[in-house]
Amino acid sequence: MPNEETIKVGIGFATGRKTFRKVLKTNILSWREGGVAQNENISLNLFVAYDLKYANTKVTDYTNIPQRLLKDFDGTYFLGKTTMSSEIRNLVSTGALSPEEAQLFFRGGYAGQRNMVLYWAMKKQMDYLLFLDDDEYPMAVTNTRDWAVWSGQHVLRSHLRYMLDTGANITNGYHCGYISPIPSIEFNNQLTKEDFRVFIEAISNDIINWESLEALMRQGGVTYAEPSILTGRGYEEIPLVNQCRFISGSNLCINLKDSTRVHPFYNPPGARGEDTFLSTLLGDSKALRIPCYTFHDGFAAYDQLMDGVLPIRLRPVCTDMNFVIERFRRACVGWVRYKPLLLYLTQRDTYESQIEDMRLQLAATLPKITSYLRCEDFMDISRELDCYHQNVKLHAMQFQKTIETWGKLVSWLESERKSPFMQ
Repeated sequence: MPNEETIKVGIGFATGRKTFRKVLKTNILSWREGGVAQNENISLNLFVAYDLKYANTKVTDYTNIPQRLLKDFDGTYFLGKTTMSSEIRNLVSTGALSPEEAQLFFRGGYAGQRNMVLYWAMKKQMDYLLFLDDDEYPMAVTNTRDWAVWSGQHVLRSHLRYMLDTGANITNGYHCGYISPIPSIEFNNQLTKEDFRVFIEAISNDIINWESLEALMRQGGVTYAEPSILTGRGYEEIPLVNQCRFISGSNLCINLKDSTRVHPFYNPPGARGEDTFLSTLLGDSKALRIPCYTFHDGFAAYDQLMDGVLPIRLRPVCTDMNFVIERFRRACVGWVRYKPLLLYLTQRDTYESQIEDMRLQLAATLPKITSYLRCEDFMDISRELDCYHQNVKLHAMQFQKTIETWGKLVSWLESERKSPFMQ
């Protein structure tokens, strides 16, 4: 049993894939190999918010974990619809939240799932919460030779080390592998390089930009780890750009000790960007980029990595595969759905002009993209922009309400801890 000096660490997953258990097993074995699991001063606790509808899964796809793996955890919490409905009823009945506040904060989607994990970790008085994704593995790949060179990564140990050494509010590692959904394009008269640049600039943000994507496309859509980062021991402060410290939602550790520096997730309905909107709240936070990688298997093509099969070369992402085109389309829709709110929050003085520029850029390039990729659904992107532009003030109000609701939840949790009935 953990003693009073024990560091309580939450491991959080927002998941909907059957591969979750395999990813969890790989991480647990990594923690054992790195000595974290055996450390009596570290209490590991698992928080899993799962969505059965995402990939038509069942509860046991998440909960049926062998005891030989679960024994490394002091607490395991599976947060499905039934559990959260019960918790929401309790929050409403005690007056902690109104039904509308609870519905907004814990609603479906990635932000709602991450908020479930965040809330539960605070409720169980974790010191730190590490978010991991169900399509990322604790390893890195470089192309320093004519073939792929692989290395294991001590993700959890790295985050704990830098948290304890620096007192950071946020630590965020790096990602390699298939991070970007943008495929390699062979440009021609039907779709020129300039056409594609204009399209990417229309939907891009401070993280996704043409310069980085052009270099990535030359590598076949594969992001390789930087050897200097892999072998380094230093960290860097995540810079403030347009009022944001941009972080990713996984390989992400949050210091829960100072509740005033813990912020909630939000995304517009049907959009992504929950990590981006968290980034807008980190201006006063100490947020660090630390030298540890995870391999992102964005196309679910390399789960054999978790069985020890390391490919010599990584396949390029090409447009001759329908699932690649569909993933690219869905990513574009997701980006264009949250870009209006991001611009509205961070660059309001030029918001209207930037939206108009986006409209013109999409009008000029979407027909060419649609024809080149032979996918008429790309034309829906313009309508998505108009819809989310029209609702941007509503989404901004929801975001602010989410922040206020989180503040109420934190205050309620702190009052519950001080209650004599909780002693």
